[in-house]
Amino acid sequence: MKRTLVISDIHGELELFQELLLEAGYDANEDQLILLGDYVDRGPDSKGVLERVIELKKTGAIVLRGNHDNMMLAAVNDEPGSKERWARNGGIPTLQSYDPSIADMMFPAAQSFWAHVEFIRGTGYFHETDDYIFVHAGVQPGTPVEQTDPYTLMWIREEFYLAYEGDKTVVFGHTPAFLLRGTDNHDIFFGDNSIIGIDGGAAYDGQLNCLELPGRKSYSVKKS
Repeated sequence: MKRTLVISDIHGELELFQELLLEAGYDANEDQLILLGDYVDRGPDSKGVLERVIELKKTGAIVLRGNHDNMMLAAVNDEPGSKERWARNGGIPTLQSYDPSIADMMFPAAQSFWAHVEFIRGTGYFHETDDYIFVHAGVQPGTPVEQTDPYTLMWIREEFYLAYEGDKTVVFGHTPAFLLRGTDNHDIFFGDNSIIGIDGGAAYDGQLNCLELPGRKSYSVKKS
């Protein structure tokens, strides 16, 4: 049976991302890779992560959008307050990965930056199969996912993971696993209410997780 491998919240940690793909033995010819968003911010190489994600999409990966990726788009679109919000949430390290001389919220002239912006614009908000819903943050309980505001799919927290009772299992990132279980444990969280939280808090000195389906096997890597 073909494996599905799911990764979320890479946050500029290119070395961990590469290591995790090797750890899981990812083969684009044999496996379906699903990426749940938050490729940018906080970590040292958001540019490199997006370059790798673009390569992976070309070989079949499903690429979804996270709230940090969306903050990047909002800042570029100059939405009110968006640059300040992005700066507070790790946007400057993202910009510096394109141009190390940047010290404030100035957009790089690098062609690759603008190409990556356009790539993010083309990403989706969820992926659904017969048994699973894959999404960055979660779903609105009681509302069909296809009818849900994309903002909710990228940002929702407690309202989703404390109350979800749907027929399909929801695989999500966004809320680190240690917050879901209330202990200092970054491993994948398997909830009793058909939710699986895979954000290992890599941006907070945690780990980067990969979920294998249908076997529910876990892979993880952390900084040495």
